[in-house]
Amino acid sequence: MAVAVGAFALGALLATRGKGSDSEKLAARFASEYTRGEYAAMYGQLDPSTRHRLTPARFARTLRGDLATATATNARVVGRPRSRGGGSYEVPMRVRTRLFGTLELPYELRTSSREGASQVAFSHSLAFPGLRPGEHLSRNTNLPRRATLLARDGSVLAESPEQAVTGAEAAARSSPLGNAATALLGGVGPVPSSRRAELEALGVPRTGPVGTSGLELALDTRLRGTPGGQLLAGARVLASARTHPAPALHTSISPALQSAAVGALGGQYGGIVAMRPASGQILAVAGIGLDGLQPPGSTFKMVTLASVLAAHIANPHTAFPYATFATLDGVKLNNANGEECGGSLELAFAVSCNSVFTPLGVRLGAPRLVASAEAFGFNHPTGIPGAPASTLPSADEIMGELDVGSTAIGQGRVLATPLQMALVAATIADRGDRPQPTFLLASTPPARRRVVSPAVARTVRRLMEGVVRRGTGTAAAIPGVTVAGKTGTAELKSACTSPQAVSSQSTTTGDENCQGTESQPENTDAWFAAFAPALHPHVVVCVLLVKDGAGGATAAPVARQVLEAALRERP
Repeated sequence: MAVAVGAFALGALLATRGKGSDSEKLAARFASEYTRGEYAAMYGQLDPSTRHRLTPARFARTLRGDLATATATNARVVGRPRSRGGGSYEVPMRVRTRLFGTLELPYELRTSSREGASQVAFSHSLAFPGLRPGEHLSRNTNLPRRATLLARDGSVLAESPEQAVTGAEAAARSSPLGNAATALLGGVGPVPSSRRAELEALGVPRTGPVGTSGLELALDTRLRGTPGGQLLAGARVLASARTHPAPALHTSISPALQSAAVGALGGQYGGIVAMRPASGQILAVAGIGLDGLQPPGSTFKMVTLASVLAAHIANPHTAFPYATFATLDGVKLNNANGEECGGSLELAFAVSCNSVFTPLGVRLGAPRLVASAEAFGFNHPTGIPGAPASTLPSADEIMGELDVGSTAIGQGRVLATPLQMALVAATIADRGDRPQPTFLLASTPPARRRVVSPAVARTVRRLMEGVVRRGTGTAAAIPGVTVAGKTGTAELKSACTSPQAVSSQSTTTGDENCQGTESQPENTDAWFAAFAPALHPHVVVCVLLVKDGAGGATAAPVARQVLEAALRERP
């Protein structure tokens, strides 16, 4: 652990100013180097016997380890060395810690002289101020009762037992929603190895309990409270701190919609995310809605369409020839079930026509396509801990027409979560502004980023309405409500074997296309992303059903159930 430098100048000046013996000057210099984290310089001033048995790495590791144990953020020399006789000195220090506050402690070291040169003899007291020779630094900490999670209506979403603060009982969390909240809430337990250094520096004991997945992980810093306990030098107490529980946390989760989403998913393997488009507030998560990375198939055409419109390559009335396939790099990419489609861009989008969209991707080009996808959130952290980024290759990794065309329809090496495709739909719903997803019911204005112009978003929205009105998404239609949506049927493996596909290790090269494997439900993921009401969107829903056929046939009806539940509880 490196110690901050800025606070040390005054201390170093106090420690080295004026006259003094060589040993006193060495003590002042050594202590000043400690505050700056200059462990190599310190090691060079240790006596030969110490350097013979102690490597520089182990020396530095010992000092960094004790600073982490103390949760120290910086240290400062605040006085001149005081001699204790026999070459021993105490250097007054002030150490600021996250957990134990500011500590005033003496830094003890012993000097010796060899052939006229002063040196420092190693002792464990060098590892941290306040330690005496032979003492080791340790801490004994525990966490307070984990904060209660509240739903958006103020009801309890998850809570811990009243008294238990340690052991397995502290990790037990209960929810009135029962199984409907299991995937959403995630788990609580000991500190995972991947987070050990981060949480140790905050004083969190390795036994936790901390969030390990789901909502418990995403909101862990707001739920676990501040640890308390003792900082020990051997058996002596150097400092102590009380635990401070965090207040109950109000989330954006709707209990009714959460139950509806879990019920709609049923026993199918997949994921659902429902959110408010303007605020990014997540209303419900079922299954692998946050972390299920799969090829998004034709739902990605929302991104491609927006990019094509923004680049003025085509407009809704641009006409395209009717065809059953498109040929890219000598490879035929078939439409779903070999169907013939074409006509206007508006119609081609409604029926998810690959023979139109793959060549459009080529005309658009990899750089613009990738830039557009990244503006929608691909290749960037989601901002939700535990939710992986959705990805696609960089532009220079997308080689040839076949690779670009496959990417444009959400195949090739494109991977997305339901959360990401919900964000794409939310961006269109919110007139081109991408919201920052959140589980918090905040009163401050949400962070948003302009992705496309309101005019482009309005056009994409209108074409998404056509998908539900007369295209592949009619199963999501709700009487009396205009729904905007986009289906996707992503192939998981393909018979296409172009050189580009092989060289890029792509397992899929088309959506509802290529060699007819789309007729095998177990070879396709079903997707549907939608929002309603279309003109004044109240909710966005994205559904992924893994290995469950065509998006319009299986995912769209599931999305409709969740949309209807959201509209029923609309204020």
